[in-house]
Amino acid sequence: MTVNDDIIIWVKIYTKDLFSYTHIKVQQKQVAEDLVQETFLAAYQSHHKYQGKSSIKTWLFSILKHKIADYYRSKYKTSSVLSSGTIEQFFDDNQSWKPEYRPKDWGNEEELLDDPDFTKALKNCFQQLPGKWSSAVQMKFLEENDADRICSQLEITKANYWQIIHRAKIQLRNCLELKWFKQ
Repeated sequence: MTVNDDIIIWVKIYTKDLFSYTHIKVQQKQVAEDLVQETFLAAYQSHHKYQGKSSIKTWLFSILKHKIADYYRSKYKTSSVLSSGTIEQFFDDNQSWKPEYRPKDWGNEEELLDDPDFTKALKNCFQQLPGKWSSAVQMKFLEENDADRICSQLEITKANYWQIIHRAKIQLRNCLELKWFKQ
């Protein structure tokens, strides 16, 4: 068999598993597809390095995990999302909300979730979050997973998890207040 034959077989066998895993990690279909494609390209380019010490599937997942990590590294470097310095703008020296940033009363939240325009604004705000932030918030509040499961799934520490949840909630609140409540 040639390298091309191997890659064709691997694509047929492993694409679905690789894509499912990646989509959970990045929450964006196009990005997940791109990362899986990059994985197969890297496997093709480094096929000669595969020594058979693990299964092909394990080897492909190893490549994929590096691709996902590279994706997040580059996203965090170039991202314009809230940095730790910017979050501090919301609080005073006593860690209380500054009056101009204090959360506003949103009324009945259940009615908001029934409003298609609000859910569209919320979805847009979710899309502005980094992938892991969006995944963590959705897993916690929509799927009601516990912190241990979320940390395991997203491969993050508990300290990082709580920081992500805190920052994501602030960013979502700020986004919704700009895109929905200031209409």
